Amino acid sequence: MTDRPRLTPPVADIRRAVRNAVRGVAAENDLVLVALSGGADSLALAAAAAFELPRAGMRAGAVIVDHQMQPGSAAQAQRAAAQARELGLDPVVIETVDVTDDGAGPEASARAVRYAAIDRVRNELDASWVLLGHTLDDQAETVLLGLARGSGGKSLHGMAVVNDALIRPLLGIRRRETEQACADQGLDAWHDPMNDDERYKRVRIRKNVMPLLESELGPGIAEALARTATTLREDSETLDALALEWAQEIVGTDADGRVTLDVGGLVTQPAALRQRICRAVAEQGFGVSLSRAHTMAVASLATEWRGQGPIDLPGIRVERTAGRLFFGAAGRDEHDDEPDASGSEPEATAAE
Repeated sequence: MTDRPRLTPPVADIRRAVRNAVRGVAAENDLVLVALSGGADSLALAAAAAFELPRAGMRAGAVIVDHQMQPGSAAQAQRAAAQARELGLDPVVIETVDVTDDGAGPEASARAVRYAAIDRVRNELDASWVLLGHTLDDQAETVLLGLARGSGGKSLHGMAVVNDALIRPLLGIRRRETEQACADQGLDAWHDPMNDDERYKRVRIRKNVMPLLESELGPGIAEALARTATTLREDSETLDALALEWAQEIVGTDADGRVTLDVGGLVTQPAALRQRICRAVAEQGFGVSLSRAHTMAVASLATEWRGQGPIDLPGIRVERTAGRLFFGAAGRDEHDDEPDASGSEPEATAAE
């Protein structure tokens, strides 16, 4: 009989994090997948999921995405799959994908392909949830990337613990804890060489910026950034709910099917709600995501009205007539006069 791994503080903390994250979200008999790369974060998560989920009456499986972005990726995917099976995860699926830079950069392109592959496997297996191994360190790095983009509070929210079918149990766990948990359990974690490639912004933040901040400002910077993300997310969710509630009072449609906004009702709102109302109309009415520069331009038709003409934005045209703003589908493809869309860069890829 082999000795059981020691229940060290990192192992216990990660198990507790998984238990708390799925409680009240996942249900008995749900199939829950772990997005596994074989790195320390996802491997420690997989071990905790293999321990905790069956005890909650759930099934635990794994999905491994092979991006084919470096030599030996197929062998590493097979190695991660073998580790998942040894932990008792079942089913275990390897999804091989091709990553093409769509202009957003290799990090964002890989991220989009990976999430699409994970969602595809989740649907094929009829899984209810997917656990992701993002840690508190990843959260802090995401906040710094948002600050660098200058794209407003939304980009500083970081990552949510629960987002659609995705659950991130480890957002309160440091990366060093996942590494120690793997060592304590005799798990041989893979080190992705791309995590040392300083061509990527996130790697530069991890290797250069965060150590400098810790050195100059003292310890606890990562925790402070993560707390900031949580606070901003809570505040923003409240403002979003208020904006949607008020939008029901001032949003309508005209005979041509255009969405309308009452100018008088809009200008009485604080700026934070005006921005959100305009953004909500674009997202829910047209499937268009507007940057802060876009929503400010739309709001200016109400707050700084000087008789200016329509504003053409990606996918929509907004104009003011008779005390209302009219949102319609854009009538052309080019947007030479659109406001600067700074801050619309997709979120950079996290480590795992």
